[in-house]
Amino acid sequence: MKREQKEQVVEELTARLSAAETLLVADYRGLTMPQIDELRTKLLASGARFTVVKNTLTRRAAEAAGADALLALLDGPSAIAFLEADGDMVAAAKALADSARETNVLEIRGGILQGRALTADQVETLAKLPPEDVLRGQVLGAIVAPVTALVGLLGAPLQNLVGLIDARIEQLGGEEDPAPEPEPEEAPAEEAPSEEEPVAEEESAEDTTQADATASAAEEEEES
Repeated sequence: MKREQKEQVVEELTARLSAAETLLVADYRGLTMPQIDELRTKLLASGARFTVVKNTLTRRAAEAAGADALLALLDGPSAIAFLEADGDMVAAAKALADSARETNVLEIRGGILQGRALTADQVETLAKLPPEDVLRGQVLGAIVAPVTALVGLLGAPLQNLVGLIDARIEQLGGEEDPAPEPEPEEAPAEEAPSEEEPVAEEESAEDTTQADATASAAEEEEES
């Protein structure tokens, strides 16, 4: 390969490594071309592109792209499955795991998931997960089930409470307002005795005295 061609390969790999946040690395030694083509087809179906790379050029590209986690996986002949933005990581891991089991040749080295390094065992664990749509359904079911149970537990008491409130409203609406009770009459306040009353009593006493004197004079005249 000429120098110009190598530079072009490094530039292309650098761009792909910079754009790809998730990828899987495998040792493909011993695979036949038909087996590689079959694996490439399965990976394409999961949204991943399988590319055989030269380690020397890939290291240069990884250093340029800042993909340091990839450098530790480049040991011996390597092939990289670059996951597209809408790819299924679980399906891609399953495709590699199935190929490794069927051929007894392919060896998974690890990968990078959202910028984080994955070991070969972690990739195998991903491969055992259910498909993405099934996994989403299981997660959604786990979230919805407790909520549904809670609504079932609270539904009956809430309905009963609403029924009681409605019945009470109807009852209050049908009752006539009772006539207001008459207010109790206030007792008249006792008038305080005026200061002139003693004077009146004194005047009455004087009148009585004069009347008695007049009567006594009249009696004396009659006797005489």
